[in-house]
Amino acid sequence: MTDPLDRIAAALERLSPPPPPVADPCAHPAYLWRSGSLIPARAFAPLPLDMLLGIDRQKGTLLTNLRHLAAGHAAQDVLLWGARGTGKSALVKSAVAAVQGEGADVALVEVIDLDGLPDLFAQLAGVRRAFVLFVDDLGFDAPAEARTLRSMLEGGAEPRPANVRLLVTANRRHLQPRDIAEQDSAINPRDSADDHLALADRFGLSLGFHALDQDGYVAIVAAYAKAHDLDFDPAEAINWATRRGSRSGRVAWQYVVDLAGRAGRAL
Repeated sequence: MTDPLDRIAAALERLSPPPPPVADPCAHPAYLWRSGSLIPARAFAPLPLDMLLGIDRQKGTLLTNLRHLAAGHAAQDVLLWGARGTGKSALVKSAVAAVQGEGADVALVEVIDLDGLPDLFAQLAGVRRAFVLFVDDLGFDAPAEARTLRSMLEGGAEPRPANVRLLVTANRRHLQPRDIAEQDSAINPRDSADDHLALADRFGLSLGFHALDQDGYVAIVAAYAKAHDLDFDPAEAINWATRRGSRSGRVAWQYVVDLAGRAGRAL
């Protein structure tokens, strides 16, 4: 008879299939980094850059930095911070795609597990290609997590590969929450403030994104509607944003999705 331990081991193997094979880091425009594996993104089709309105300065600065990275020149890590729904994540993906469209050999890697960053650095260090590591919606409640990332960005014993840079989006400019009580309880309040600012200071570029005014919001709706051949009423679009308590590119897109649905159209 089969040993019970062998049967248990076989059952566990069936429940936990082997990890997917590691993808060729030179073969795809975008990847996901999950559970220690580099996985090709199934569909990488960001918005064209000219569809992202009201952020021309941020576009130009980010594109220049990505071109430097793709060419093997010195480039910065980038923190994109600001109001929710204002195009931070969309700009990262669209800018990478735009530089790829210029013929540059650069790939996007979306990172979910920060603890696995050292292993990812090791995998990409010897590859003759530039990589943008994209960390979306970053924020820390535990100081230890922030210190770990600080060390990886700059100051650790093992240098980060020259062909790898991080692009991080966050709603908070300084990434970590701050409160008055913490500063009051510190022996030296400046030490507490400096500790919170230390992570944000590791990014050579910090790009701010701010809430749209009404005209900017309607302009974005108009651009989306034109691209998809949809008619819209500006007053209705404004009312849509008012009911959601936010004017942003994300809300504009949600309104256009609603328009398309009512028109019996797919997007």
